[in-house]
Amino acid sequence: MKRKNLNAAKLKDFITHDPRILPIYLRLKSVLSKNKIKDSFLVAVSGGPDSMALSFLSQQLVNEKKRRIYFVLVDHGIRKNSNKEATKTRKLLKKIGIDLKVILNKKKINSNIQKNARDLRYNLLIKFCKKNKIKSILTAHHKDDQIETFLIRLSRGSGVEGLSSMSQSTKLKHGIKLVRPFLEFKKDELKYISKKVFKETIEDPSNENKKFLRTNIRELIRLLENKGLNFDQIIRSIQNISSTKEAINFYVNRSLSQFVKFKKRETIIDLKMFKKEPKEVKFKIINKIVKNRTLSYYPPRSQKVLNLISRFESKNPKKCTLGGCIFERRKNLLHVTREF
Repeated sequence: MKRKNLNAAKLKDFITHDPRILPIYLRLKSVLSKNKIKDSFLVAVSGGPDSMALSFLSQQLVNEKKRRIYFVLVDHGIRKNSNKEATKTRKLLKKIGIDLKVILNKKKINSNIQKNARDLRYNLLIKFCKKNKIKSILTAHHKDDQIETFLIRLSRGSGVEGLSSMSQSTKLKHGIKLVRPFLEFKKDELKYISKKVFKETIEDPSNENKKFLRTNIRELIRLLENKGLNFDQIIRSIQNISSTKEAINFYVNRSLSQFVKFKKRETIIDLKMFKKEPKEVKFKIINKIVKNRTLSYYPPRSQKVLNLISRFESKNPKKCTLGGCIFERRKNLLHVTREF
């Protein structure tokens, strides 16, 4: 028992006596307070240095205030060594008193691997939260993720919605909130914490697989950084786009209240009024309807949304599907129902 207390004290010293760690820990506490997370929450663990840093700092909160924190890793079983990696992550966390729960995803992922794996991961985490009456999930998304996502969406021709920054908090299904406390910190800052605490972490081999766009974007970022590109300026641009998104959302919400009816089994749009709206407002109206009907985390791809809008504004539209919804025109009304 004494040894356990001594280890806890030593780990606490890592925070209080290290000027590189303390600001990150204080930021975590501030974000939890801002989002009114007082009792329990779930930490999404991957085994990477960023999520391990989040796990360590979250665990220290237990010593300051009684909280019930769940640490959960989803193993997709895509790589043959994934089970060994999950076991190793559990052992590393056990050293600092964390009991890691590993959930095995039993659904096969045959296409669009990264997106489908991410969607399944969130679904499993949400299911776990619902079962254990947890209202918040914390992830270790950081500044580097912001830049990567921005460049990926830029390469796909995304609009204001796609190019705006990740939000500190996002609503998921069943009233569960996704919270990202580390968006203002770089991956290297979180890696420093992990190395100091655990001495080692697990790197996902797919991070080096060039068949994934994100891997190539990371390589591009390294090249641009070596050429002197200031990524803080990109973050500033992302924040400016986010401000634009907030202004557009004001008009989107106003339009939704004027000519969109949300019913129990369907959503109905007045096409005459819809056609008068600017392109970006139309785009966001469709996105909001799809997310509302399917409770999905990510909206459909922007080009697919634009194609749908164009189709239903033409003279001979057809019934079609988008993002798990069926869109059907009946005279001057567009009826949207969930696809089963």
